[in-house]
Amino acid sequence: MRNILLDLEYDGTDFCGSQLQSHGRTVQGELERALYRLTQQETRVILAGRTDAGVHASGQRGNFRTTSSLSLATLQRALNALLPADLAVLRAQEVPESFHARFAARRRSYRYTIYNARVRSPLARRYAWHVPEPLDVAAMARAAQMLVGEHDFASFANAGSGRGPRGTVRKVYRAECWQEGPWVYFEITADAFLRGMVRNLVGQLCWLGQERCSLAEFRAIWEARDRKQAAPPAPAHGLCLVRVEYDEVD
Repeated sequence: MRNILLDLEYDGTDFCGSQLQSHGRTVQGELERALYRLTQQETRVILAGRTDAGVHASGQRGNFRTTSSLSLATLQRALNALLPADLAVLRAQEVPESFHARFAARRRSYRYTIYNARVRSPLARRYAWHVPEPLDVAAMARAAQMLVGEHDFASFANAGSGRGPRGTVRKVYRAECWQEGPWVYFEITADAFLRGMVRNLVGQLCWLGQERCSLAEFRAIWEARDRKQAAPPAPAHGLCLVRVEYDEVD
C-alpha cells in the first residue's frame, strides 16, 4: 500500500466546497471519481484544509492510499487528464504510511484579495471582493498585527466552531495587510482556523478601513467573544488557501 500526497490548485467558483457532500460538486468528489477511473479502486482522499463553496486554493494538499504501481509522474499526468478544468494536481509525492494530510499539518496560510476601486473589474469578479469605498489600509495593517499570537477568536467564528479541547483559541504566526495599486491583500498563517474565521476577520477589517469602527472598537469586538457584535463576513470568492506546511514533508 502506497500513501500519495497531492499538491492541488482549484477555482472554487463552481464547487460546493472541498469536502465530500451528498449533493453538489466538490473537490474531494472530483478527485475520488478520477482516482476510481484511473485505478478501479474505491479511494478516500484526505484534504489538509476545508474550504467552503466559492473559496479557491493554490496550495491545497491531500493524501490517499493505493495499491497502484503507476509512477508518480504517470499518476499526476493521468489525473490531470481526467480532472475537470477547474481542478489540477500540481505535484505528487510518496509519503510515510502514517502520514495524514489534515492531522499532520502544522501551519495553514490564506490570502484574501480586495479590489478597491470606484469601478468594478469584470476580470477580477471571480477572485476578488470589489469594495468601492476608500480603505484606510494602514489602519487595517495595524489591526492585522494585533492578531499575531495565541488568542480566542470566538467573535470571528461561525456557529458550531471550536468544539474541540482548544475551543475557539488559535495561534496566529503571521497576519499582514497591504496594498498594491487598487489591490488590497490580507494574508494570515495559523496552526488551524475556525469555520469562517478568515472571511469574518476580513469583514471586520473592512469596517475598520471604512472608518465604521475604530481600532479600539475592533479590539473590543474581538474581546467580546460574541459573533453577533462583529461585522458580516467578506464574500467567499476573495479567499484562497495558499499554503499548507508539514514538519516531515516538503
